[in-house]
Amino acid sequence: MDLVTSPAHRILTDSTLTDRMLSSVETLVNVESPSSDIAACTRCADELVAVMADWLAAPAQLLHHRGRPAIRWGSDQPKVLLIGHFDTVWPIGTLTRIPWAVKGDRIQGPGVFDMKAGIVQGLAALAALDPATQNDVGMLLTCDEEIGSGTSRDLIESVATGSDAVIVLEPSVAGDVKSSRKGTSWYEIQITGRAAHAGLEPEKGINALTEAAAFITATTTWGDTQTGTTVTATTAKAGVTDNTVPDRAVIGLDARAWSLAEQQRVDDLVRQWVPMHPEATVDVIAGGINRPAMTASPALVSRTREISVEIGLSPIGDRAVGGGSDGNFTAALGIATLDGLGAVGDGAHADHEWASVEGMRERAALVAALITDLVLDAGHVA
Repeated sequence: MDLVTSPAHRILTDSTLTDRMLSSVETLVNVESPSSDIAACTRCADELVAVMADWLAAPAQLLHHRGRPAIRWGSDQPKVLLIGHFDTVWPIGTLTRIPWAVKGDRIQGPGVFDMKAGIVQGLAALAALDPATQNDVGMLLTCDEEIGSGTSRDLIESVATGSDAVIVLEPSVAGDVKSSRKGTSWYEIQITGRAAHAGLEPEKGINALTEAAAFITATTTWGDTQTGTTVTATTAKAGVTDNTVPDRAVIGLDARAWSLAEQQRVDDLVRQWVPMHPEATVDVIAGGINRPAMTASPALVSRTREISVEIGLSPIGDRAVGGGSDGNFTAALGIATLDGLGAVGDGAHADHEWASVEGMRERAALVAALITDLVLDAGHVA
């Protein structure tokens, strides 16, 4: 490929591109989209379709899949599929506390790193492609990734099936792509006891909060440092009034593992746990094994590193990470998948979340070059 006329070169030398990208990211960040708020996600989807129209000649499709909005663009049978999500972990109102801001090379705001900047980088990459290459590319954006992709998994797998490669626009790790991800499991566990007056006759109650404490304590022993399995209690709710023995407790549990066998081991421990009081009951009311572990195509990782050098960037690194993404699903289908090609920055799910301004341009160039390479010859990443 002639690098002087390549999509990557056009991106790296376009003096107006950074401002265009910043404007689009600002638009998306300022439309808050917590996963649990479908109305908010729908507002963000509408805005995202309009943003995509500014970047791409062909219109995007706004889908309504199992009660949630999703956006699809490009080929019905793409050789290369870009995937991402526009939901965030931030509740409505976060913008008043963490407003959109550009501070030197850093842009800030809820969801800017994970992963609205990555979406715009993907749009800039697609816009720079030659028309013939665009014809072989697709993009799918969903809005329930942060809560396990329970409604979108089948859509992701259906659209990805038949693709040669999937590029995941999730954020990087200090600039590195993600070559492996742990499998993820999550649980909502309800413990049911019996209410009683805490002062008059507490002995007649069955304290669900005490049972929950015992369960949480037990889970601290379920991880395994040898295998890298982690088990973390994340939320707990119990009690109605200060003078009542609580009859109900609900616990959130997060588990991560590098193998399905480890995920199953933890799943068995969750479901087989026995309360201390013989009349207390425990039920898994939601959740279970969610995403399988992901391993990226080694050839795709290697080729991405080569391409980064070819277009004049530093050699791209790769890392294994504990977090899961929708790339876990596509990799499990046997499709060459590479994650972490989104924003360069830090602070996913944290108040200090930020993305690099210059990193946006460089990442867009890398994604454009990688797409072009894959469309021309996907065989070398099989």
